[in-house]
Amino acid sequence: MVMLIIVVFAMLAAGLAYSMKVETKLARNSSWDTELEWLGRSGIELSKYVLSQSGRGGQYDALNQVWAGGTGETNDALADITLTDYELGHGKFSVKIVDCDRKFNINMAATSPDIMNQALILMGVDATEVPHIVAAVQDWIDRDDNVTAGGQDTESSYYMGLRPPFGPYRAKNGPIDDIYELLRIKYITPEMFFGSGAGASTSPMRVINANRHNQEEVRTYPVGFLDLFTTVSSRFININTASANVLQLIPDVDGNLAQAIITTRAGPDGVEGNEDDMPFRSLGELSNVPGMTAQLSQLFARNFATRSSTFEVTVEATIGTYSRTYHAMVRRVNQQQIVTLFMWWN
Repeated sequence: MVMLIIVVFAMLAAGLAYSMKVETKLARNSSWDTELEWLGRSGIELSKYVLSQSGRGGQYDALNQVWAGGTGETNDALADITLTDYELGHGKFSVKIVDCDRKFNINMAATSPDIMNQALILMGVDATEVPHIVAAVQDWIDRDDNVTAGGQDTESSYYMGLRPPFGPYRAKNGPIDDIYELLRIKYITPEMFFGSGAGASTSPMRVINANRHNQEEVRTYPVGFLDLFTTVSSRFININTASANVLQLIPDVDGNLAQAIITTRAGPDGVEGNEDDMPFRSLGELSNVPGMTAQLSQLFARNFATRSSTFEVTVEATIGTYSRTYHAMVRRVNQQQIVTLFMWWN
């Protein structure tokens, strides 16, 4: 009986000790919440400072600059600034800045069938599906519930007929605010949205999507909507940060010309992000690109710029083994003023 009582008390004591350990850890983590938030906010403010300094006296944004993770230029004012493992208080944070103007604005593309057609060709979408997808995106954005010519039941009447968990819901009938809204549009599958690029491995692929009915129908696409479009960029694409695929969204720009642009801006070593880069300081410098014609130069002048206006900031804040990721969207108002549009964390 005595041994049994001792065993019972030992078990209770072990349970209490474990419970107290958990409670202590939760209390410690709770006390770090505020400090983690300020680490995240500090990272965002650091990014705004870096972007404002990059705007001083310059007329371009490029991948070799400090804000983009590049080495910076000779005598760069930000030479002593680090965006990784920045120690502050009891923790540290790392900052990553990506300009949104390296992609085309989906709301502007939706009103330009040529851009949408070109995008779907780059993605490898079957030619018979192209007009239906273009019409479906236009119907999602336009202000009415009338099906666009070429479309097939791509307004609210279709979406309201979907059964859970796919629906029902109404067509947006307004601008796309989040690029992930494309997954709610008829014909667009997760594979078509994510593509097979780097974003596919880090994005939430387990998406409830009514357009993919069984695994036998799954197709792969070398490029996805996520690689080409955003919702927050200006109407101009940054010629210094756009990928070869984004450059080819413009009609008459083929793969050879797109690669020639990237090779030219990369400089002698052919690698972007270091001191020998040769970013375009003005669109007039595109005349130095092999294969560029006067007609194409005019086309680029209507669609491209050398600066970016909107940036997505990601801050990884860490205290000991506890970490949190903060995100913010910031916009350049003028050469030195950067404002925060909104912030969130996960």
